[in-house]
Amino acid sequence: MSHLFAPLTLGGVTMRNRIGMSPMCQYSAVDGHATPWHHTHLVSRAVGGAGLIIVEATAVAPEGRISPADLGLYSDSQAESLKPIVAAIEEAGTVPAIQLGHAGRKAGTARPWEGGGPLSDSAGGWEVIGPSALPFSEGYRTPRALDADGIEALKEAFVAAARRAVAAGFRLIEIHGAHGYLLHSFLSPLANKRDDAYGGDLAGRARLLREIARLLRAELPAGVPLAVRLSCSDWTEGGVTIEDTVQVARWLREDGVALVDCSSGGIAPGIAIPAEEGYQVPFAAAVREGAGVATAAVGLITRPAHADAIVREGQADLVLLGRELLRDPYWPLRAAAALGQPLPVPAQYLRAW
Repeated sequence: MSHLFAPLTLGGVTMRNRIGMSPMCQYSAVDGHATPWHHTHLVSRAVGGAGLIIVEATAVAPEGRISPADLGLYSDSQAESLKPIVAAIEEAGTVPAIQLGHAGRKAGTARPWEGGGPLSDSAGGWEVIGPSALPFSEGYRTPRALDADGIEALKEAFVAAARRAVAAGFRLIEIHGAHGYLLHSFLSPLANKRDDAYGGDLAGRARLLREIARLLRAELPAGVPLAVRLSCSDWTEGGVTIEDTVQVARWLREDGVALVDCSSGGIAPGIAIPAEEGYQVPFAAAVREGAGVATAAVGLITRPAHADAIVREGQADLVLLGRELLRDPYWPLRAAAALGQPLPVPAQYLRAW
């Protein structure tokens, strides 16, 4: 058996292979509720053979949405809208997961195909929050720096969203700590200029993320693994480094995190990132070795042989695909054929294979 198609067990969950769909915002929700688009988008990738589907960044509070069209889990009715999607993913043989997050100072923007910039109040925007009163970029709102009450409210929002995610049937929960959103902005010295317990050195800047991780680990059933997505590098001087990330991952492992999803960037616009095939895989390898925790590799992984080598060589335990699965929902089936593996084809589609 190829390494890519070996099962992977995290906590009480076993994935049928090491292929997962990376969380990708669809900007197609209505008042935070899932729509038929989400059902088609997510379930088709499960039918296509992925072992794990991670639902897009889902806001724990209304003001935590990247755009007004983002998913949310700050109401019970939003969880109800996700239940049939979760059930269909699982029926297809795939583990359903969801990423919980807060967009922080990057919240309240238009959908990408509508310009993507910050929205005014009259256009549906809202006040944004962050670790410090530093806007993401010129033209963005200056965030309100979270005070002690705001931090406690945020933690409570994450716990409530995790509780709803479990009630909806999700079997793995991921915290979004990457791409310049709220928890990453606390981690990065480029955005966090606080002088209290949530700022300063790496331990202070990681405090909020760790507190949320511990709260969620205590809230989740024992068999539901907890993952965290991190931006392993800010790709610019003075930002988060891979050495920082390895240390944060060590702490998160102690806090009960079973998987670190290794991405990068997003803290500020205009930073040059040397994006090429597998450019973030070395981050997953460094975290896996240095922190002793399972990792997911993501970023311009498109070839089955490359994905198999990542797992075979111990660079990561799981390979997440983003845009490649947008282009081809059946990539896992093609990969199985290319690697000489039994095809995980639904019985309804056998005649095509």
